[in-house]
Amino acid sequence: ELRLTGNCMKGSRPLLSFDNNFDQREELKLLKCLFIDVFGTPRGHPKSKPFVDRVMGFYYADGKIWVRNYQIVEDHATNAKEAHTEKKLHGNTFSTSLVEIGPRFVLNPIRIFRGSFGGQTIFANEQYVSPNSIRSTTLKDKGRIYEERKTAQKKRKLRQEELVLPEDPLDSVFK
Repeated sequence: ELRLTGNCMKGSRPLLSFDNNFDQREELKLLKCLFIDVFGTPRGHPKSKPFVDRVMGFYYADGKIWVRNYQIVEDHATNAKEAHTEKKLHGNTFSTSLVEIGPRFVLNPIRIFRGSFGGQTIFANEQYVSPNSIRSTTLKDKGRIYEERKTAQKKRKLRQEELVLPEDPLDSVFK
């Protein structure tokens, strides 16, 4: 199990990061607007913090949307020598990195409707197979295996009935 270490302030604004697929595909453009409305904080909201300390990343791969939550970590140099070498390497006296803090989740878009919970279908995922159809095919396969076993048993019984051994003339000798 992953230990997602990290911390961010409660109520802090996330910086939303989308990969290039969200600008190329029409259904992802719509979902990008939806994610901005849901996860973005309106500018000047009274309960929002005046800084950004986390990044939410949205990535499209394998026909699914992968969402990750990162904390922005700034490592400051502890002494003057480290600060000087850091400034030489990166141009700053501190280094910035991302640490995944969770939650992380994967969204599998099935269908996008024009209305809230119905209406005209704007997008339908052709690769999506519902769990009910998977379950029904496995049950049908099990039923087919049962039918094959029962027909094999009937054939075996008929063969045994058809097999009649001829009478042995020496059977009466030892009685």
